[in-house]
Amino acid sequence: MAYEFPGAGALDYLPCRYGASKLLFRGPRRKLEGKYCAFLGGSETYGKYVRDPYPALAEAALGLPMVNLGYMNAGADVFLNEPAVIDAANGARVAVIQILGAQNMSNRFYAVHPRRNDRFLRASALMKTIFGEVDFNEFHFTRHMLLTLKRVAPEKFGLVETELKAAWVARMRLFLQKMRTRTVLLAIGDHRGASRPGDELGPEPLLIDEKMIETIRPFATDFVRFAPSDAARSSGTLGMFFAPLDAPSAAELPGPKVHEEVAEALTPVIARHLKGH
Repeated sequence: MAYEFPGAGALDYLPCRYGASKLLFRGPRRKLEGKYCAFLGGSETYGKYVRDPYPALAEAALGLPMVNLGYMNAGADVFLNEPAVIDAANGARVAVIQILGAQNMSNRFYAVHPRRNDRFLRASALMKTIFGEVDFNEFHFTRHMLLTLKRVAPEKFGLVETELKAAWVARMRLFLQKMRTRTVLLAIGDHRGASRPGDELGPEPLLIDEKMIETIRPFATDFVRFAPSDAARSSGTLGMFFAPLDAPSAAELPGPKVHEEVAEALTPVIARHLKGH
């Protein structure tokens, strides 16, 4: 396992903002003018613990500025609620949009933090009525809450799953309809190697199935499905930079090899759409 201590070569993410947005994105900050591409997504797009995430690798390959609008633990709500992000994406020649899981969104059953979408805020009256045996005060994160619900009341969990899937489709359709530039949907297959606690919720991106993707696909220009190779999965945290206490967090994120493969899959697609401009 590779790691470095903060202050001894740890990565500088050069955090920056765009427009009036309060969100901090990974730098270096790019000018939102001229010819550039934008990458919107969650933790994978941000590339925490990785020196060169796939937006940076695509930039090197294409010789074109790539604006990294990846946000840690983001759900669709983050981008829908930030006009500055939508403006930045619409100013790009091509916008690559990572398909995010359905768990980190506010819905009829529960509310999430407007920016830190993985943070569980509160359960609705409907949720408390259906899951009367669950104390929602003990939850701080959506994944933990959903995992508990599935374990404690699997016969009722389907109600929440159905709601999340419907909300995700509606939210993604609305977001894509706001896009005035060429858009490439990116579905990154589960990059984790060994099975981990909580995997019974399903593979990443959580709760996303083929029917959901097919429903929103007509609203995007193109679609790229990426499945990491066995070699990339087995590389684990090799080449990542993190302190020992961050090892569990790093293990949940894609390493450099996965980022390299994502960039290899995306680069020719982006290049093809750039030719159309």
